[in-house]
Amino acid sequence: MEKIHSHHMNPSNAHSEAHHGNMHHADHDAMVKDFRNRFWVSLILTIPVLLLSPAIQGFFGLAGVFAFKGDTYVVFCFASLIYLYGGYPFLKGLKEEVKNKQPGMMTLIEVAITAAYVYSASVVFGVQGNVFFWELATLIDIMLFGHWIEMKSVMGAGKALEQLAKLIPDTAHKVLENGTIEDVPTHTLKKGDKCIVKPGEKVPGDGVIIKGITSMNESMLTGESKPVSKHVGDKVIGGAINGEGALTIEIQKTGEETFIFGVVKLVREAQASKSKTQDIANRAAVWLTIIALGGGALTFSIWLLATSEGLAFAMERSVTVMVIACPHALGLAVPLVVAVSTSIAATHGLLIRNRTAFEEARNIQAIIFDKTGTLTKGEFGVTDVAIFEKKYTKEDILNFAGSIEKYSEHPIAKGIVKEAKQLWETENFQAISGQGAEGKVQGKEVKVVSPGYLKKAKIAVNTPEVEKLTAQGKTVVFVLIDGLLAAAIALADIIRPESKKAIRLLKEMGIQCMMLTGDNSQVAKWVAEEIGLDEYFAEVLPDQKATKIKEVQARGLIVAMTGDGVNDAPALAQADVGIAIGAGTDVAIETADIILVKSNPMDVAAIIALAHSTYQKMIQNLLWATGYNVFAIPAAAGAFYVWGIVLTPALGAVFMSLSTIICAVNSKLLRLKD
Repeated sequence: MEKIHSHHMNPSNAHSEAHHGNMHHADHDAMVKDFRNRFWVSLILTIPVLLLSPAIQGFFGLAGVFAFKGDTYVVFCFASLIYLYGGYPFLKGLKEEVKNKQPGMMTLIEVAITAAYVYSASVVFGVQGNVFFWELATLIDIMLFGHWIEMKSVMGAGKALEQLAKLIPDTAHKVLENGTIEDVPTHTLKKGDKCIVKPGEKVPGDGVIIKGITSMNESMLTGESKPVSKHVGDKVIGGAINGEGALTIEIQKTGEETFIFGVVKLVREAQASKSKTQDIANRAAVWLTIIALGGGALTFSIWLLATSEGLAFAMERSVTVMVIACPHALGLAVPLVVAVSTSIAATHGLLIRNRTAFEEARNIQAIIFDKTGTLTKGEFGVTDVAIFEKKYTKEDILNFAGSIEKYSEHPIAKGIVKEAKQLWETENFQAISGQGAEGKVQGKEVKVVSPGYLKKAKIAVNTPEVEKLTAQGKTVVFVLIDGLLAAAIALADIIRPESKKAIRLLKEMGIQCMMLTGDNSQVAKWVAEEIGLDEYFAEVLPDQKATKIKEVQARGLIVAMTGDGVNDAPALAQADVGIAIGAGTDVAIETADIILVKSNPMDVAAIIALAHSTYQKMIQNLLWATGYNVFAIPAAAGAFYVWGIVLTPALGAVFMSLSTIICAVNSKLLRLKD
């Protein structure tokens, strides 16, 4: 039985890699079918072995019913077929393990069944003793069945990745130069080609919308459960499902450049990368193999030399010890969890580039966020409206101001217009040079002006509310209606609604939450207080961010850095775990260990929670894979024989297979916490 295999993608040829991945899947599928076929054939061949075995006949009170002259040789023939056909995968596995100088599960099984077969065959041809062909046959049946079921579980672990690769449609509606539409194979598309995407169809490649409005289901790609609205100029991801509108898109990326292939590459690399926990499991598996072989030999010697039970009993105990102590579950305990966790993460827009760093994420003691674009949206928006003329509501003020500012391209103006519920017609509009704008709205003279205008016009504003807003570092503009100071509007970089919850979840995990920003102290303090940060660093230049990371690390803390992956690159590289957030379709951020597709701080909490859950599953599997041997090996050796507790080789095989299946099922129970 092979362990989970992963392949590094050759970036020069993604289609070749996709084909290679399909070939690997086909090989794995063929192995599952092979174990299934060998199990059923061996099971059928086992029926006459059981019917002709004196022990089985005696157990059911049928002694002598099926007996005939020469029946021992008939049983030998059937048992030989089972040993040669059913036992072949284990013989093949033994050769590979010996060749690689890594004796393990296959070595133990093959040594056990060969010892049982050779001994029983010797008895048939004259050596004094008792045959146990029925035990041999049922042992092989159970081992084949266990491998068949377990390999199906292993196949299931990679299903999410397989489904991801299938999202790209086979054909695309290409718009030719003469305007006609032709259906072409998707892999023939090139950068600059234009394609039609009809409602309900999948996008054939990464591109940009040049015509049409729609919404798209990107849940399998980014983990975004809600349909995402798309307009002209918006990017689309290959494999996304188009909603209600017909689109014309221009292809920008194909083949290995696409988001999907980038994700598949990252996941395969993560699954193939070394795991510290796997190293522990591998060392434990080697020791368990040595214990099994040594224990089998010791068990055989003690029962043969120190008791009167005879050669057959000694052989049976020895075989059972070697079977039950197989480190099979131990070999799968970690790779299965790795396969499941990386696939789960990828389908939720959480991409793991560095497996070791991901495992380290469970030990994070401090996390430092870049402010702009990470904790905040990176765009100006209204945060407060202070009303001085009580006859106006907040909505009135924003509508008046928005109606004036709709003519401006300034970020402050855009922020106000975005918040206005209604934009009224404006008459006599004119800009007030460097200080605002004015016009007639709804029959009223409205001005939206800066503090400088008020100072020049000698209009005093001494309210505590405005002072507080200014102290927070927010930009404050004033609205005058018919010459009276009606209100003040404060604007700032909008805090993401998810930031507060994400920080709360991280603090509940015992992680100190900090922030880096190039903004002034007032702005940094306001953001920190709003979302509950433990600490902040203000007025930090991009080239100073890595130094700040070092300072926090110097406190003896394991530090994660979360930023946008562009000007945060040195800081992401310096941190123990670098997390690039809001990467969108850019999965080639070299300095990040983990890439989060969406600009959602909640995903930072999610990936750290997944790291914790993944480690817990690994430990659970390792404990189970080794722990059951504490009872099983002594029981197999006959330590409880005086109390009538004896494990047969077949029962030993049941326990061994069951432990492996439990590890496989436990791995698949891994979930991403909401």
